[in-house]
Amino acid sequence: MNKLIVGNLVHRPLRSIISAFAVAIEVIMILSIAAIMFGMLDNSRNGTLGIGADMITHPGASTALMNTSSASADVRIANVLKDLPHVQVVAPVNIKLTTGASLENIYGIDFASFNALRPFVFKAGGPFEQPYDMIIDDLQAARGKGTKIGDTIKALNHDFRVVGIVEHGKGARKFIQLTTMDALDGNAGKASAFYIKTDDSPRNQELVRKEILATDGLQGWSVQTVEELLASLTPEKMPGFNIALRVVIGIAIIIGFLVIFQSMYTAVMERTREIGILKSLGAGKMDIVSVVLRETGLLAVVGTALGVLGTYILRAVLRAKFPTMSFSVTPLWVLTAVCIALFGALLGALYPSLKAARKDPIDALSYE
Repeated sequence: MNKLIVGNLVHRPLRSIISAFAVAIEVIMILSIAAIMFGMLDNSRNGTLGIGADMITHPGASTALMNTSSASADVRIANVLKDLPHVQVVAPVNIKLTTGASLENIYGIDFASFNALRPFVFKAGGPFEQPYDMIIDDLQAARGKGTKIGDTIKALNHDFRVVGIVEHGKGARKFIQLTTMDALDGNAGKASAFYIKTDDSPRNQELVRKEILATDGLQGWSVQTVEELLASLTPEKMPGFNIALRVVIGIAIIIGFLVIFQSMYTAVMERTREIGILKSLGAGKMDIVSVVLRETGLLAVVGTALGVLGTYILRAVLRAKFPTMSFSVTPLWVLTAVCIALFGALLGALYPSLKAARKDPIDALSYE
């Protein structure tokens, strides 16, 4: 039977190759969309941790998407927050989500206070010198042919001169002066959030929260610890995240199912006389089902292996071409994609295998 299975696949090489590649594409679709979406979350989590703050406060309700909040807070509130007990550093930030060549955050910062949270690690250049200066991280600098100190970057419909290149992992990839961001917004002296560093974060964060909410004018503000913010950066808390992921996975499963179904159904029809011979030699219904399913299983195993390999090749290509893109391939998702692909392939072959098993041996032998 094993020789028969391999012989059937080798006898129709084009169909076998197409079927295996359909399974591979299914695996690549599942893994790549999951890697990109979870990579974005991981990038946000790591960037938030890298800022060095213990707490974040801003007007309005708690949200993980602070880049969608307007800059409605007076930056002078930083002085009020700084005078509270257990508060060491307060850094006002104006965060803008831009949709130019790519979707990205740009931070408008007060360099002195933001750097005090956790110092920038400069790889080239230094702090701001002029209003329209920009600091970028090393991954942003590596895009394309590489950005150097003194180069010009267009952002927010304005040209900025690159004066510093820093190690990545501090919330954003591009930083400009807070006053410049406010001027471009036509909203002087405003911030969208305040990052806070406390003197003893585990013990005093709740005290700081109560002090902020007890301050006149700040009663309705959101006050979160970094741990609480990170807990909100999960698929369950992100709008539409799981829906988009399930839709893409569903489309991938349908593609794999239909290709395998069509391939095995056609193969069963072409092998009617062969099935009749097997039955006349004593093969039972389960033997026929086993042949079709084992043949499908072999195609699926080859396809999933190609799909996993193709995903890692795609990751290498994307990292080389788009160094700022996060592409997170995890063993759990590799296992999930493999199981989904194998199950979908076997499900697609189930009806053809049952149809083959039900064939009457006399009719099958007389089939032309």
